[in-house]
Amino acid sequence: MTDLSATVVAAGVLAPGEADWAAAVAAVRGLRPTDKVLLICHVNPDGDALGSMLAFGLGLRRLGVANLQATFPGPPDVPEPFLALPGLDLLVPEAAAEPAPDLVLCFDAASSSRLGGLVNRLTTAGTAVVLDHHASNPGFGTINIVDPDAAATAVVADELLRRLDVPLDAEIAECLYVALATDTGSFRFAMTTPSVHEMAARLLATGISPGDISRRVFDTRPFGAVRLYGDVLGRAKLEPAAAGGRGLVWTYATLDDLARHQQKAYVLEPLIDSVRCAAEADVSLVVKQVGTAEWAVSMRSKGAVDVSRVAVALGGGGHKLAAGFTGRGTVDEVVEAIRAQLG
Repeated sequence: MTDLSATVVAAGVLAPGEADWAAAVAAVRGLRPTDKVLLICHVNPDGDALGSMLAFGLGLRRLGVANLQATFPGPPDVPEPFLALPGLDLLVPEAAAEPAPDLVLCFDAASSSRLGGLVNRLTTAGTAVVLDHHASNPGFGTINIVDPDAAATAVVADELLRRLDVPLDAEIAECLYVALATDTGSFRFAMTTPSVHEMAARLLATGISPGDISRRVFDTRPFGAVRLYGDVLGRAKLEPAAAGGRGLVWTYATLDDLARHQQKAYVLEPLIDSVRCAAEADVSLVVKQVGTAEWAVSMRSKGAVDVSRVAVALGGGGHKLAAGFTGRGTVDEVVEAIRAQLG
């Protein structure tokens, strides 16, 4: 593929320039009535991935795009907190996704590996546009709109929708608000800038209810998840000498844990917030089993350690303060590999 972005660098990407934005706008504006469009977000989608993708899909629908699908790799299960998002009717299972779309747009994937079995659409598509905000993103699309200064991919999607003159309505706003709120930790994280609050105010002005959204997304979990959290937090370990003396706290969850409490994997996503609050550690981990010897690792830092560097070294990506990767082996082997990278 020919890379139209001049901002791709070895360590990731800089903020997109006007030429990048113009290329993305042209890719959408140039669609013909019969062209097929496929939207993809990363495996095990979170609020930013799903919210950004569905908001953009609704925007394309407003522009009259008819042949439109949205999808993500793996089982086609939408996490329960996001089951009320507008635009879910756009979703199709991975197996039903258009094999050779004219335009593919990828959302919130720090690397092409996060697209799983859908990664080949990057080469079968006529044009591939990547929308993301991870500093570790290498720029794997034909057109790369990747802004490492953006608090969420929702910020990037919102700007492209604005440049396409898509009117902001309540459905699009709800998707973007869920995306923005989840990736900023309900507007608590360091990337919560004045412009983030200004965007949130613009979204709320459409009439969406932040109270209802917050209860649904952040404050409602099955009782089985509460019991599961107790088990997993009960085995947490603190290593004050790790990470060069900055401290490491970690725990893990197995497939047996999920089965014992009859829970789906998505309920473990917020658990990192309970682990990271340990005052004695800068770095926190939750290691979640996804296969016989396969683990999804969520990493957080309070600022002294760049966990994206660790994640990239181990095949993943992310931000300085929040990153992840897929580890293989036993849980002890995965954690030891992280210790070695932390120094």
